[in-house]
Amino acid sequence: MSGVLYNDIIFGPIHSRRLGCSLGINLLPKTVKLCTFNCIYCECGWAQTKEIDYERLHKASEMIPVMEDYMRQLLEKGVIPDSITYSGNGEPTLHPEFGAITKSLMGLRDKYFPKAIISCLSNSTQLHRPDVMEALRLMENPMLKLDAGTQETLDKMNQPFVDLDIETLTRQLMAFEGKLTIQTMFLRGNMDDGTPVDNTTEYEVDAWLERIRRIHPHTVMLYPIDRETPAHKLVKLGPEVLEPIADKVRALDITAKVY
Repeated sequence: MSGVLYNDIIFGPIHSRRLGCSLGINLLPKTVKLCTFNCIYCECGWAQTKEIDYERLHKASEMIPVMEDYMRQLLEKGVIPDSITYSGNGEPTLHPEFGAITKSLMGLRDKYFPKAIISCLSNSTQLHRPDVMEALRLMENPMLKLDAGTQETLDKMNQPFVDLDIETLTRQLMAFEGKLTIQTMFLRGNMDDGTPVDNTTEYEVDAWLERIRRIHPHTVMLYPIDRETPAHKLVKLGPEVLEPIADKVRALDITAKVY
């Protein structure tokens, strides 16, 4: 499976089930997925490389004018996004100028679409970088991944290329002091080698809920598989599975949304 790749620095707006009218920002190469995870469910397909070739990335000085020109044209057409969203071909916070780009992007937002929020879909693996933490805490809607409550299941679902200790990750997410959204994919099935994976068991949900309790985000987004996945033996779950888990989140006085 080659997956869905985005071939522009800025694209859309597209309709997002989570963000409404979403203008996409892709800081990564146009032809290859670049990520610290190799998630078994990723719509972009399997990672083609684990090496981070920063020479392939556009510099901030090249991207900002492209973003501004695109936003100016949208405004002239009367197209107003609800969210300006870092997404694209992998993990956006890998860009070494992520902090500087975010500050420039917020200035463009204020100029062209002052009612839009800045969102970032991130896998949470770059939170050790002060510039990334600062940028994510500046924006209105950091959406950070936590797919499991146990190290074993996180490793199965996300297959990180970097050392990622789930307890360290939890503490990093706690540093947002609740000003974040946690996004969690729930699934069942088998990996291509037959290894079972299921983060909906009572044990797994309880472990995940304990981390959610400690992080205490303002919102948790629970969602199932929506598109073709690189691992072919995964099961899309319905609201009859996700809503009871969401109710347990709501019992912690945290907003939970099922998609």
